[in-house]
Amino acid sequence: MRQPETGPFNLRASALLMAVLAVAGCGGGSKGIDSSRAGLGGVAPVYVARDGAEVRRLHEYQNLVTLAGAELGTGNLAAAETRARSAQKLFPDRPDALVLLAAVADRRGDAAEAGRLLERSATLAPDRGDVLNNYGAWLCERGRAAESLAWLDRAVAAPGYATPEVALSNAGACALQAGEGARAERALRGALARAPRDPRALESMARLSFEQGSFMEARAFAERRLAAAPATRSVLQLASQIEARLGDPRAAERYLQRIRQEFPQEAGTNSKG
Repeated sequence: MRQPETGPFNLRASALLMAVLAVAGCGGGSKGIDSSRAGLGGVAPVYVARDGAEVRRLHEYQNLVTLAGAELGTGNLAAAETRARSAQKLFPDRPDALVLLAAVADRRGDAAEAGRLLERSATLAPDRGDVLNNYGAWLCERGRAAESLAWLDRAVAAPGYATPEVALSNAGACALQAGEGARAERALRGALARAPRDPRALESMARLSFEQGSFMEARAFAERRLAAAPATRSVLQLASQIEARLGDPRAAERYLQRIRQEFPQEAGTNSKG
């Protein structure tokens, strides 16, 4: 069953889940050593074993975050919330449990609570690109483009962020939504330079090219988007509009037919090109 489309910035729990599970797998390499006193005044380093209870607490936190993510993935929101809250009690200043709680709130339709939790997580982790990206995406989904772009720019520049193309793609789509075409193009091309099959960046570039009147380029991006990931109603609608502007009504109708076949619940809504 397809998820209904709610816009390119909808903070879907699945995206949050992947980010949190990736984080949960990190940080487990601690050797229980505190090296903060190393190298002072030319004195040989002194290593102090970290309290075993603290190490166990960290492992418990990571385990709870992983389990909460798994519960979220199966749709068990109550269990996910319980485990995430238990994790947060162990380490109130770590963002991962807060991101999971935001995903739970989002699934329940409580956008205000999801936003509050994401803002808190971004404040706690100002150098975590994934966390900054989540909050920026949430802001843009709610029409707060200026705020959103500032957070997304910070995400792209965050040290050690493994997937800056995600934030670049979001920034490009958000800038497009805000009517900043030049900024959108820079960000989207940057995203595609790193991830040439990124569906969101490809669709946004198709839309930007269409709005600029570059219909052949728009067609190329739309075709790449459809080859990169399963179709959505929005990209099929855009592809139909592109073909209509290129003077190919048969191709335009084929895309509309796909909407009627693949999205029958939505086909009656603005599906005439």
